[in-house]
This record gives sequence, structure tokens and C-alpha cells, in this order.
Amino acid sequence: QVQLVESGGGLVQAGGSLRLSCVASGRTFSTYSMGWFRQAPGKEREFVAAISGSGSSTRYTDSMKGRFTISRDNAKNTVYLQMNSLKPEDTAVYYCAADRSRLLLPHTTLSGAYDYWGQGTQVTVSS
Repeated sequence: QVQLVESGGGLVQAGGSLRLSCVASGRTFSTYSMGWFRQAPGKEREFVAAISGSGSSTRYTDSMKGRFTISRDNAKNTVYLQMNSLKPEDTAVYYCAADRSRLLLPHTTLSGAYDYWGQGTQVTVSS
């Protein structure tokens, strides 16, 4: 069982930056690939980014590539999402998730691929 706790959300003006963190419990963090998803009110949960267990591979949704960066520190059991040049349309609850596969696979962008989820952290971008 893995427990995930996100933090770092908040209110920021358009063009600003935030860094989200997600701390995982357990001793096998490096064996999980990790993902970030987001869900805006009235919309489906969407994939943001993912990183392999070693951190050597990453994947992003095209619209966020270049603005968002996912990284991880396996010694701290933590995955990060650095978000720059934020836009009002980035407003959502952001969730981190863990997948038992340490590699990024074709289904990595699908929420159903993930085994464990955090409770989410709210990000609000004002115009």
C-alpha cells in the first residue's frame, strides 16, 4: 500500500509559477512510475505528466510541454511538478498517482493505469 500526499497548490496570478510536491510512503518508491493529473470543475481528469521509476524518462501532454517539468527525488520519496507561465485554464485540482510499473508504458497517460492516488491539491490561476 502506498499513500500519497500532495502539497504546494495555491492561488497565483497568470504568468506565475508554482511547484507541487507529492510525498509517498513506503520503501519501494523507485519501483513506481509517477504521474500528475488534473481535474477542472465540470471536466474529466486529464493527464499532465509522468516520470519513470529511475527518473530517466518523462512524458507530457503536448499543451504543457515546455511550461511544466516533472522530476523526482527517490531519496526523499518525492515527485515534483514545476509549473511555469501559468494560465487561468490551468486552474484545477492536481493529483499525483503511482503506477506499479517502473517504466513508462503506452497506457501511462490513462488514469486507469495508476494504482494509488493522492487527495489532490488545488491550483487557482487568476487573470
